[in-house]
Amino acid sequence: MLEINYDFKVEWGDTDAAGIVYSPNYYKWMDQATHHVFASIGYPLSRLISDEKIGIPMIESTCHFKKPLYFEEEVTIISTVLELHDKVFKIKHGFFRGAEEIAHGFELRALASFAGEKPKAISIPDPIRVALL
Repeated sequence: MLEINYDFKVEWGDTDAAGIVYSPNYYKWMDQATHHVFASIGYPLSRLISDEKIGIPMIESTCHFKKPLYFEEEVTIISTVLELHDKVFKIKHGFFRGAEEIAHGFELRALASFAGEKPKAISIPDPIRVALL
């Protein structure tokens, strides 16, 4: 399955007063990493939403924390597509400081059409499916 790296540096606004990352930021970073995956395979979400009226809403998300991250640390998220079904996919995000795993989480997302009044799950188009494999 597809595996993409997303690198970033912890900013001061991501931390508490002690310089330790505030836990909800891991979910924000997983979302950013998923958007990075789609951009990396040639389907940036901004284009999918504006041109195709397709989005990738979250169905489920979880994160397991092993060690803290601190202000100004360099982080790599390794995102791996674990499951690809008709309308949904599951992606794992591993957070690393060098070779040390800090945390890992999962997202379950659907592809959805935003062309109508309400979002509606759709089958993952074949070109996107192939790119995610």
